[in-house]
Amino acid sequence: MPIFLDVHKVPFKEENLRELVDAPMDEYGVSHVNLFYNKDAGVCFCLLDAPDTEAVIKHHDKVNIECEWITQVTMAKVNKMMSDIKEKDK
Repeated sequence: MPIFLDVHKVPFKEENLRELVDAPMDEYGVSHVNLFYNKDAGVCFCLLDAPDTEAVIKHHDKVNIECEWITQVTMAKVNKMMSDIKEKDK
C-alpha cells in the first residue's frame, strides 16, 4: 500500500500517541507506520500505510482531526517491518 505523511495539531496526550502507533488497521485500511510529535508545539506528523488520501482523511475525521496537509511519500530507507508489509501486499 502507499505511504502517506500528514501533519495536524495534537489533541491527545503523549500516552495516547504511543498507543495509537500500535493500533491495528482501521476500517478504512489505514495503519500507523510511525508518529512523530512535538509536545511543546502541539504538532503531530503521522506516517501512515493507507490505500489512498481519502482513507487518510476518513481515518482522521472519525476522531475530529483536520490535517493541515497530506502527501504520499516514498521512504528512502525501508525498515524490516515495512519490507514485510510491502511483501504481504504483493
